[in-house]
Amino acid sequence: MKIAIASGKGGTGKSTVAANLACTLALSREVALVDCDVEEPNLHLFFPDSAEDVPVTTLVPEIDPALCTLCGECGKFCRFGALSVLKDRVLLFPELCHSCGGCSLVCPQGAIREVPRTIGRVACSCPLSRLTLVSGVLNEGEVMAPTVIRAAKMLAEGHPLILYDASPGIACPVIETLEGVDACILVTESTPFGLHDLRLAAEVVESTGIPAGVVINRSDGRDEETLDFCRERGLPILMTIPFSREIAAIQNRGGLICRDLPGWEERFADLFEAVVKIAGVNP
Repeated sequence: MKIAIASGKGGTGKSTVAANLACTLALSREVALVDCDVEEPNLHLFFPDSAEDVPVTTLVPEIDPALCTLCGECGKFCRFGALSVLKDRVLLFPELCHSCGGCSLVCPQGAIREVPRTIGRVACSCPLSRLTLVSGVLNEGEVMAPTVIRAAKMLAEGHPLILYDASPGIACPVIETLEGVDACILVTESTPFGLHDLRLAAEVVESTGIPAGVVINRSDGRDEETLDFCRERGLPILMTIPFSREIAAIQNRGGLICRDLPGWEERFADLFEAVVKIAGVNP
């Protein structure tokens, strides 16, 4: 079973829900937790441990100047602006390359070959006896986050239960994370921004046909607008986490409320059962 934890905006507590859910489930079963927020991964802060790094590469063109006639066909083909043909040379902007391989196919002189280029890494650790943590890390200045996300997800393949902590928002990295999941937990907060971005995230999940439910974090007890929206869209409320100084203090020191506060381990276990119910999958 594969479960994504997502949110329309940053700072709602998505990683907190993912970390506590993973820790709770690891008490009774094998779990893989994948940090797909590759531009700013932070789950390792909850589970500090030594990790093994695997580099992530993507293919980019390499021009052979001895064969290149500067005909310009490669630059005409590239829709991402990664190649620019000047009168005396070809400029390559590797950060813009999407590794489609089309430039090497259209080159009439066979002057282009593809070579690997490192854009990030995947760190793998086992901080708990039944928990495997996989963190995707995109190098600074790179933009091809989906490539690193795919590598992180592939490294976790084979585990019976996988949790994906998505990046905030609804852009390409989130779509890549949602690919192939059985259910999605949408984490929101009781603020106007939280509700606005929950609407966007709910539309994305609905368009993909993925069963979803909502966790309201930092609830101040005035959640009527969020509850009305969820009823309107048929999204069940899976859990409500109150706005609490005690909870905030535990999280700020890198703790987990399922481990440090009584009753929360059971609540996160109930959250998993609720997700299994909406997914209709036998874990």
